[in-house]
Amino acid sequence: MLIAMSNSHELVVVGGGPGGYAAALYGAAAGLDVALVEKRRLGGTCLHVGCIPAKELLETASVYRTVAGAGEFGIAVDAPTVDMAAAQARKQRIVEQLHTGVGKLLEGRKVTLVDGWGSLGADRTVSVSGGESGEVALTADHVILATGSVPRTLAGLEVDGERVMTSDELLAISEVPERAVIIGGGAIGLEFASLLADLGSQVTVLEALPRILPGADDDVVKMLTRAFKKRKIEIRTGVSVSGCRPTGDGVALDIDGGDPLSADAVVVCVGRRPFTDGLGLDAAGVEVDEGGYIAVDEYCRTAAAGVYAVGDVVRTPQLAHVAFAEAIMVVKHLLGESPAPVDYDRVPWAIYCHPEVAFVGHTEASAEEAGFEVATSVHRYQGNGRAMIVGETDGLAKVIAERGGDGAGGRILGVHMVGPWVTEQLGQGYLAVNWEATVPEVAEFIQPHPTMSELFGETVLSLTGRALH
Repeated sequence: MLIAMSNSHELVVVGGGPGGYAAALYGAAAGLDVALVEKRRLGGTCLHVGCIPAKELLETASVYRTVAGAGEFGIAVDAPTVDMAAAQARKQRIVEQLHTGVGKLLEGRKVTLVDGWGSLGADRTVSVSGGESGEVALTADHVILATGSVPRTLAGLEVDGERVMTSDELLAISEVPERAVIIGGGAIGLEFASLLADLGSQVTVLEALPRILPGADDDVVKMLTRAFKKRKIEIRTGVSVSGCRPTGDGVALDIDGGDPLSADAVVVCVGRRPFTDGLGLDAAGVEVDEGGYIAVDEYCRTAAAGVYAVGDVVRTPQLAHVAFAEAIMVVKHLLGESPAPVDYDRVPWAIYCHPEVAFVGHTEASAEEAGFEVATSVHRYQGNGRAMIVGETDGLAKVIAERGGDGAGGRILGVHMVGPWVTEQLGQGYLAVNWEATVPEVAEFIQPHPTMSELFGETVLSLTGRALH
């Protein structure tokens, strides 16, 4: 039986990942009495088995790559080696520091933390069990569901955590496999392919679709594919895997219509499914779609009155920054502030492989399909002074804009980049696309020299019909 405590709140958030803790912090900053229910760990997938640990290990790979190429800069060093134990320890220190920081932020804003699994009942009641807080019943004026996601798996590939892994297990490896197969050519798969290749693995990427990296412009995908090929990363598209068998020293993957593929490790990166197990959606009147995602409207409202859902449990881009944006929008909405819905067609994307990929808005193809008369401009990093200085000139910036009647160019519709540090450079493009800035307006921006960001400025400037380089 549930035991009573002072458990009536204005807002109860179920799930402590990016969407959940952002909703709790923002709601508390707005003066709401907030309770946050979390059983796993504050920070969710992003902090513990996603964004942060993955990027930390990618930075380890970057340092290794830099040291290995130090001779080009006149620095004589011995051949570097990888100490995975030390790399994992550093990764965990960063994760723990951020985890502690989230807890302190919530504590500082007087958010009530309830440790346990939350289950939604009628009339915005949340039952909590299985944690240090014991069995607790919470009631609220509003509830936000933000329970995140878990990796999807494939039939015929039993995950054992050693030979067949998901992203969760890969991020905890103690040894770098000699031969690795990545199943899935999306953002997660390409980051892991890049990571393992840098650390010495022979990597093959298998993608069932005709091309890798959905959402990115074709020119970006072609450039990235060439860069991966130079690094001896093999990419096979239009390939389906039907099964997996253990061998003496690894596994053999059964490929539909092809010969088996041998590897020491297989990493399944075919996306993530919403984690709504035991959440009590049916009893609470919350509807789900055919994929198991919680059905919501443009303000992330569910079918149950006063109940919202954000982050990976809804069918929107599974990105931490999207969950942040949804959480802020929801709190504003429940406060009656009439926020604008999140524009999912203009979400910034950042993929931290080498070279990096970043994009926002329309591709050239999608802009044409939408009926725009399109003008495009492409500039490459091989002529950028800063890129030459740091020794990373593979890449390009592409701007997609409306074709202006006066030849000067209309609104900027999309910005797609591949190359050095582009995840840090996309800000200008994101603002231009979301503020519907025009080519002449953005072309007047002064770009500091020498910087990578000059390439974006040059690309826009050329759309005015008057380029410098």
